[in-house]
Amino acid sequence: MILGTGIDMVDITRIEKLLDEKFIARIFTKNEQATCDGRAQRAASYAKRFAAKEATAKALGTGIGADAFFSEIEVTNDERGAPAIILHGSALARVKYLTPAGYIAKIFLALSDEFPYAIAHVTIDATPA
Repeated sequence: MILGTGIDMVDITRIEKLLDEKFIARIFTKNEQATCDGRAQRAASYAKRFAAKEATAKALGTGIGADAFFSEIEVTNDERGAPAIILHGSALARVKYLTPAGYIAKIFLALSDEFPYAIAHVTIDATPA
């Protein structure tokens, strides 16, 4: 069963203008920073992760700042490079609250960019344990 879905699109050039140390430290985890800073398309990488955080908050039904903070939504990549979401703190508590007893939640993330835009789509699904 689908617990929530969210989508977000951002302008890569807008994010690029915001990429100073203060913005990066407030929005992105150390792991995300290491990943993005190592990419040739640094601004696009940060923009996709920003969009993923916004889309995740929408899928949680809260928006950023209400039971989901930027720092609690982490975008990672699995061993094959596919993007994934790891939740921490109140964002994790929110997905647990949304998940019915006897079910396990899984978050699906799709990312794409075509300059000057980056887009993320998130679906939170629950399946019987």
